[in-house]
Amino acid sequence: MSVPSATRRPSAFAAFYEAAADWARTDGLTWIYLFKALAACFLALGIAMKLDLPQPRTAMTTVFIVMQPQSGAVFAKSFYRICGTLVGLVVMLALLGLFAQQPELFIVSTSIWVGICTAGAARNRNFRSYGFVLAGYTAALIGIPASQHPDGAFLSALTRVAEVVIGILCAGAVSGLVFPRFAGMQMRGTVRARFSAFVEYVSASLAGRNDRARIEATNARFVADIVGFEAARSIAVFEGPDSRMRGGRLARLNSEFMTASTRFHALHQLMNRLRANRDSGTNGTDDADGADGSHGNNGPALAIAGLEPYFREVAPLLAKSGEPVLSAADAAHAAAQLDAYKAELPSRVRATRAELQTHADAPLLDFDTAAELLYRFIDDLHAYAATYASLSLDTHARERWIERYEPKTNGIAAGVAGVRAAIVMMMLGAFWIATAWPSGSTLTLTAAAVCALASSAPDPKRTAFQMAGGTMLATLMGLIAVFGVFPHIDGFVMLCIALTPFLLLGVSMTTRPRLAGYGVGYCIFFCFLAGPDNLMHYDPSAFMNDALALVLSMLVSSIAFAVLLPPSTPWLRNRLLVDLRRQVVLAARAGLARVRSRFESGARDLMFQINALSPNEPDVKRDTLRWLFSVLEVGNAVIDLRREVAALPSHPRYATTAPWRLALRALLDALAALFDRPREDRFASALAATAEAIAEVQQTMARFTPSRDERDQLLRILSQLHFIRTALLDPQSPLASATGGHGRRGDPPEEGVPHAT
Repeated sequence: MSVPSATRRPSAFAAFYEAAADWARTDGLTWIYLFKALAACFLALGIAMKLDLPQPRTAMTTVFIVMQPQSGAVFAKSFYRICGTLVGLVVMLALLGLFAQQPELFIVSTSIWVGICTAGAARNRNFRSYGFVLAGYTAALIGIPASQHPDGAFLSALTRVAEVVIGILCAGAVSGLVFPRFAGMQMRGTVRARFSAFVEYVSASLAGRNDRARIEATNARFVADIVGFEAARSIAVFEGPDSRMRGGRLARLNSEFMTASTRFHALHQLMNRLRANRDSGTNGTDDADGADGSHGNNGPALAIAGLEPYFREVAPLLAKSGEPVLSAADAAHAAAQLDAYKAELPSRVRATRAELQTHADAPLLDFDTAAELLYRFIDDLHAYAATYASLSLDTHARERWIERYEPKTNGIAAGVAGVRAAIVMMMLGAFWIATAWPSGSTLTLTAAAVCALASSAPDPKRTAFQMAGGTMLATLMGLIAVFGVFPHIDGFVMLCIALTPFLLLGVSMTTRPRLAGYGVGYCIFFCFLAGPDNLMHYDPSAFMNDALALVLSMLVSSIAFAVLLPPSTPWLRNRLLVDLRRQVVLAARAGLARVRSRFESGARDLMFQINALSPNEPDVKRDTLRWLFSVLEVGNAVIDLRREVAALPSHPRYATTAPWRLALRALLDALAALFDRPREDRFASALAATAEAIAEVQQTMARFTPSRDERDQLLRILSQLHFIRTALLDPQSPLASATGGHGRRGDPPEEGVPHAT
């Protein structure tokens, strides 16, 4: 029996609609971006020509430099470009005034300034680095050509800045008005997806469904999400009042997510250690020296049995009517459940502890440490859910957030990038002066731009080489456009039509990750070579000289990145790994006001940088992740310890000269020394200092009968000390291999061993 055509059409129409919607979400967005880039380019070109500016091609080039698929990225990039351009203008006018008649000193001073700006670009992150890039590049772009005609330098500089500003304004206007794509809208989906992913990760881990590989992959993804979220937040504030009104809460959300994920991992690791000790027949990590005062081999099983019921209660708190949290309203419900659970948790834990005390071999220190971590995790998770819930309101008290995400970039690496750029500029400037090459100015200023732009890329040598390849293609297409097309057209409309296929080729390459470097080189330098002026000059010799200078400057820059302390070599990864370990030093010695956000964001940002330098080295990524876990566990315990000590009441027994306070200070110094440079003797010193601090605190508690609040504070201090000891003795910790294998007790436990069920 055949189906009537009337019943077939809806299904066919639905399939067509679904295919069209899928195209609109993927390739359609790419095509919209292509035509927006061309529209902004032609708008800038037309305005610059109408104002009779000497080089309208500069406005075209600026459009392709700042144009991004997201409107907020264009606004942010434009803001920092204007700031950098103005700073570069002021500096270059000063250098021209000082060294206009001394080309050697002018090249040296310009090279030093470009090196300083390149170092600043490498030191900073996101679009702030772009301001440094432009401060250096604009100085070279304006100053080097103007140095040939010092009498007209001021007017030349102003017209060049006007061309740059026109390009910036046109790119921003088109991006914000024509089918805008706002990062703030995309961040809502990111917030929802990350909260749901974290809830699923917590539930699966507590249920024992996550093995070690999945835990590592999930945490590595969380690191990338944290860094990407901060980058998106930093550009969303440029998009409108809605994003600015929630900027503080979004920063807080990122910080609270870092803290909650770290706390959960510490709790998960501690329970895995307890379970491993139970299975191996030992009594906790202190069975060798009796630091917890317990004996016997049934202790870990008792602690696990006392804690498991609480873990089973966590997952239902993160759901609404049995369904996962998907919106801010659902998060408000979860936050209310977590708040009620947190309020009753201390009394329930005290009752469980009292029951455990009836067993002679109960490891109370293990139980207290795990219970304290559980409470802190619930507290952090409640804060995270409450901040997520607050995003549904335009204004909220949680917006007042003074903590900041503080990325860490190695100062030595930034300095090397600056020195490299200065050396390249000086070499090419000396070549220009020695040969008097007409395109020597193009050679020198392009090298400054390439060194600065590529220095922030994961593989700058490859980026510079790709830009050279794109420039070679731009040279070929530019020859066709300038000498084969332009003489046969008339009028601005025909000019735009003629330029469209040439520019579409380059913009389309920038949308493909593998061809992005070629696309950037093509778009920027096609405009430089073939961009039309009000009065065209058809000079094949000058065209080929400029093209040769462009390609040569990029090849020299690529060689410099490969030879002069290349960023992709192990030395930079090792420096970043040292910086990662030294986050523990920061946790032990920095002021307490904002130490946690500085510690958490710095550690994750450093790991992200190491992973970016090792895209095809899974062993390096795995080793870095193990160091990140160790740093986060010990560093957070140190911060908690310092804050508990700072909150103690004023009394002689808590004075800084008390023996137990001196023992704590010795422990912090020993941990800082160990993570600064792991060695066998430093590991032994840190382990001994931990045992001494635990003993001193226990003796202090035995000398008097503290109030309930003081007792709880001292127990929390003892718990943090005990956790530090377990982290040092963990056979999975990279400290075990870095210090000669200390802390190993048989085979290492599998990280994904279930402990909740």
